[in-house]
Amino acid sequence: MFTGIIEKTGVVDQIISTGTNKSFWISSTLANELKADQSLSHNGVCLTVEEIRGNMHRVTAIEETLLKTNLNKWVKGDVINLERCMPLNGRLDGHIVQGHVDCVAACIGLKVNEGSWEYQFKFDEKFAKLIIEKGSVCINGISLTAYNVSKNTFCVGIVPYTYQHTNIKDITPGSNVNIEFDILGKYVVRFFEN
Repeated sequence: MFTGIIEKTGVVDQIISTGTNKSFWISSTLANELKADQSLSHNGVCLTVEEIRGNMHRVTAIEETLLKTNLNKWVKGDVINLERCMPLNGRLDGHIVQGHVDCVAACIGLKVNEGSWEYQFKFDEKFAKLIIEKGSVCINGISLTAYNVSKNTFCVGIVPYTYQHTNIKDITPGSNVNIEFDILGKYVVRFFEN
C-alpha cells in the first residue's frame, strides 16, 4: 500500500523490450535504499524491483500494465515519481493508494495562479461514479484532492512543494497521466450496485 506522497523522482535511463514486456532502468538517489523483490510505485504503478546496479534499479511491466497505464509512452529521460510502500508504523499523510491504475487521463487545461497551479484532466466517463467533489484522487502516484468534478473531468490544485518535488511540473495540456481513483469509493459503488 502507498500513500501518494512522493519520496523522490527518478529518470528513465534505459528501456528494453522483450516480447510483450518492457523493462525499465530508472536512476535515482533512492536506488541505494531499495532491495530486489520490493514493491515500488512508479508514476502510481506498483512494480517489483528486480535488480539494482549503483544508482539504478530495474522493473518490468507486462502487456496488461502497458495497455492500462502511460508506461508504454515512457522514453529515455522521462522523470518518474517514486514512492516506497508505507510501513505498518508509518503515517498516512495522503490517502490509501494501491498502485493499481484505473485509467489514463489527458491534461486539458493548465492555469498558473499566484503561488499555485490548477490542472484540469479528462477521463473516460465510465469512471464517473468513482470520483467526487473534494475526494481523493491519485495522479501519477501523487495524492491530490479533486474539485470542479463533472462526468468526465476534474481539477486539482498544486502547491509549490508538490510542483517542485514531483513530475507534475512536466505535465502540460495534451499530456497523459495515470489515474487511480479512491479504493474506498470503489467498494462503496460495488456494494450499492449489487
